[in-house]
Amino acid sequence: MSAVVITSGGMDSTTAVYWAKHFFENIECMSFDYGQRHVKELSCAAEIAKDLGVEHNIVDLTGVNKLIAVSALTNPTIEVPEGHYAEETMKATVVPNRNAMMLNIGIARAVATGAEAVVVGVHAGDHAVYPDCRPEFIELQERTAQVANEGFIHPEFQLCAPFMFMTKAQIAGLGNELEVPWHKTWTCYKGGEIHCGRCSTCVERLEAFHLAGVAETTEYEDTLYWREAIAAFDG
Repeated sequence: MSAVVITSGGMDSTTAVYWAKHFFENIECMSFDYGQRHVKELSCAAEIAKDLGVEHNIVDLTGVNKLIAVSALTNPTIEVPEGHYAEETMKATVVPNRNAMMLNIGIARAVATGAEAVVVGVHAGDHAVYPDCRPEFIELQERTAQVANEGFIHPEFQLCAPFMFMTKAQIAGLGNELEVPWHKTWTCYKGGEIHCGRCSTCVERLEAFHLAGVAETTEYEDTLYWREAIAAFDG
């Protein structure tokens, strides 16, 4: 069995790569440059693929950027939110139709190579924030792929989202079991030299490792703020 794994180089998608490596005989990785300010994540994805000895393709979608530059991830004039990873806060980071664009290209690659699956690392914590991380979206995307490529797609094709009902902490625990090299993954949306420790994605990541009881080996500019942000949200 073979699969195309969509990976950004982040915590969730890198864990998905290691998960897929365990469950499929052959995998290849696919990442996307859509003009994101944290483009550093792509070099992390490439390094992971190299470590595992699997093919890695980076698809250039930068030409689309000017058409969808309404997100803090694609427009440098919009501030990346700090604090707790909450729905209202993270709305600023929604990139229009991002997962649909990426998955359709991943599916096209799967059809071209005869792969049985496309694997994506979306998880429960993203459902409220990102519409294209919900179970119904994944189900409909899989069905669309089967209909749009009928007669060409593998008859047992699946769009796999193994973490769909898992929390970020549970992913941290699973990744630890799979021996994911966390220091080689990139989460920070600000895209500096090291993780900022203050943006909402850094806060969520640090909280997840804490809840999972997993040692975090990644370097951060601020290692204390996340506790303040969580306490402020809970209080």
